[in-house]
Amino acid sequence: MPPTAAPTATAAFPKAVPFIIGNEVAERFSYYGMRAILPTFLVAQFFNPAHNPALTAAAEARANDLVHSFAALGYALPVVGALLADWVLGKYRVILWLSVLYCGGHALLAAFHDELVGFRLGLLVVAVGMGGIKSSVTANLGDQFGPANAHLLPKAYGWFQLSIDVGAALSTFFIPELYARYGAAVAFGVPGLLMGAAALTFWLGRRHYVRVPPTGLRAGLRQTLGAGEGRAALRRVGVVFLFIPVVWALYDQSVSEWVLQAAHLNRELWPGYAPRPEQLQILGIVFGIGLNPLLTYRIYPALERRGLRATPLRRMGAGMVFVAISMVVIAGIQRSLDAGGSPSVWWQVLAYFVVAGGTLMVAVTGLEYAYTHAPPALKSFTTSLWLLTIAGGNFFLALMNSSIAGGGFFARFQGADYYWFFVGLMAVNVTLFALVASRLTERVFVGGAASPAGAAELLE
Repeated sequence: MPPTAAPTATAAFPKAVPFIIGNEVAERFSYYGMRAILPTFLVAQFFNPAHNPALTAAAEARANDLVHSFAALGYALPVVGALLADWVLGKYRVILWLSVLYCGGHALLAAFHDELVGFRLGLLVVAVGMGGIKSSVTANLGDQFGPANAHLLPKAYGWFQLSIDVGAALSTFFIPELYARYGAAVAFGVPGLLMGAAALTFWLGRRHYVRVPPTGLRAGLRQTLGAGEGRAALRRVGVVFLFIPVVWALYDQSVSEWVLQAAHLNRELWPGYAPRPEQLQILGIVFGIGLNPLLTYRIYPALERRGLRATPLRRMGAGMVFVAISMVVIAGIQRSLDAGGSPSVWWQVLAYFVVAGGTLMVAVTGLEYAYTHAPPALKSFTTSLWLLTIAGGNFFLALMNSSIAGGGFFARFQGADYYWFFVGLMAVNVTLFALVASRLTERVFVGGAASPAGAAELLE
């Protein structure tokens, strides 16, 4: 199909959106299903197969190191994928070709579930596939909209986040069950099948996509590095995104450190039912599914009606505060465990609820912000910068856990002190964010048009 550079002049949702949403549901199933069992699998299969209590802390730190290293790589590579999409190949080709590679990575995980070197290779290939397409998928969604329906973009990104949550919720429930009943080969193989379904769904929508042609390497470099609106846009977006890695350093513990913590809790949610530690992650996802439309269609409009503008920077700042509160709850749980107690898993339920709301305020807004605040030639690239913030948070977690496992500097932060460290880190982060955001002047680019979006949005 020849590329179409501009969306149609319609006020309705574009026809391509269902294919993009369907693709995202299946792809997120594949990613979160694999990641749901990854920390406990690594401990049980490779780092402490004998379940020696004396090795628990070091084994869990090694598992967290590998999990966060994998995530850091996966969320750093969108920069490379974005440059290929924006400048060389176009978003459609990058998404389709790397989706096939992504399937191969899952196949390696299933084949080498009992051999660490081969399993690491599988993680590497999954990271390349996932990271290579990630920024292009979100930017491709934005490309389908023009000035006539730009007002629907926040809702579209809300639906996009909902598709992430649905895929993640389904896989987080079913994959641990497959792992417990049928073993690692099946549990890592099924996500590969879903990734195949994701690639097929994306291909089926090929006749409906707006395909913005790549600008070419020379033009892309000129717009990125040269003077003018591209450079200014990167500077404005980059300043905001400097504060986001700390958010992910806290949030991504909910799919690693919190899972390992849950293994030591009283997990009885009600008489006769205690979920597996890996399945508790579904709580944050389910809460996210419920809170996403509540925030978009009820809370934000209600605040607007009362004269309090729910601007992007305000939403992100408030989200940081809620993420910090969730870590306070986790630190309290760990303090009880350190004292020999057996705290109820219901405290983790509360933490998952709070972190879900806070992360939604940051994540949905950040994706929208990355797209709307960049000129056309840089939209995949700025989206990749958003994803790079996730890589930064995970990279820090990997370094910290590697230090703990090796008895280094961060070994002093163990038990509850580990979580209190992050509470303090976020307190400093959100304070600096509020000071910087109050001085920013914004410029929005949608459908080829640019317009100022106001200044000092967070505190006005």
